[in-house]
Amino acid sequence: MSVPAVDETLAIRTRGLTKRFGDLVAVDQVDLDVPRRAVYGFLGPNGSGKSTTIRMLCGLLTPSAGEIEVLGLRIPRQAEELRRHIGYMTQKFSLFDDLTVRENLEFMAAIQDVPKARIRARVDELIAQYHFSDRINQLAGTMSGGQKQRLALAAAIVHTPELLFLDEPTSAVDPESRRDFWERLFELADAGTTLLVSTHYMDEAERCHGLAILDRGRLVANGSPAELTAALDGRTLLVTASRPRQAQHALHGQPGILSVAQIGNSLRVLGEQGNDLAQRVRSLLVNAGIEAEVAAAQPNLEDVFVSATRARPVQPEAA
Repeated sequence: MSVPAVDETLAIRTRGLTKRFGDLVAVDQVDLDVPRRAVYGFLGPNGSGKSTTIRMLCGLLTPSAGEIEVLGLRIPRQAEELRRHIGYMTQKFSLFDDLTVRENLEFMAAIQDVPKARIRARVDELIAQYHFSDRINQLAGTMSGGQKQRLALAAAIVHTPELLFLDEPTSAVDPESRRDFWERLFELADAGTTLLVSTHYMDEAERCHGLAILDRGRLVANGSPAELTAALDGRTLLVTASRPRQAQHALHGQPGILSVAQIGNSLRVLGEQGNDLAQRVRSLLVNAGIEAEVAAAQPNLEDVFVSATRARPVQPEAA
């Protein structure tokens, strides 16, 4: 039987990717395409299977079923070859607190098989690029959260990987450091690196070229932020009421309404597909004796996330 040709436009391609731990299905029949040179977001609630999927894509976990191609390599069969071409950064600082900035980078360069003749020049390049020139001899353990994050990113790309996996890398830093971090990710993408970024921040998801949302191990939404939000046209409303808490209670849990969230003195309402949401909301509020203005709202990625993860029947949770 002939082997299907590898799609050179894709950095990652999976078909039917599944991982079971005993009776628990942690990842369930995931089909994923990630284009090269893209910043691709990976979203999902805790326990949705994001980290398990990333570990399979890296060749660290063997799938129970399905196919994986990463950078044209068949995984897990060619996992050892793949490791020379990928980087991995986690949310927990994983470098050495008792080594300096330069020592950490030189050590990681050696671990990643950067040629000895190239290590010093590459480390100097990263020190300048990531603004560590005045901190070369500072111990990593004495740095701020944002500085540690920059150092961890520099270490993850010391061998110039083609593909970088980032598992919730900004969960422990301030908003300014997060913005700076994302600027660096786009610089990497512009230089030809593909990035798969697991995040739970909606503002970060909006920055991505494409998004995949996992829920209980299943891929429940996939596309660009614009495509995903456009699919919710007509399903989001803004309700302005003098008694927003009472209005929320009147709408919460009603058939056809997925969520009601208070934002200031207004309510943001997300409905299921295929019903006249505005008319239903007005009727429910009138019946509750609540005066309110009901207007269409522009869908956002939080609406996409809620719609994708709440519209499915409840199943046993994935790990």
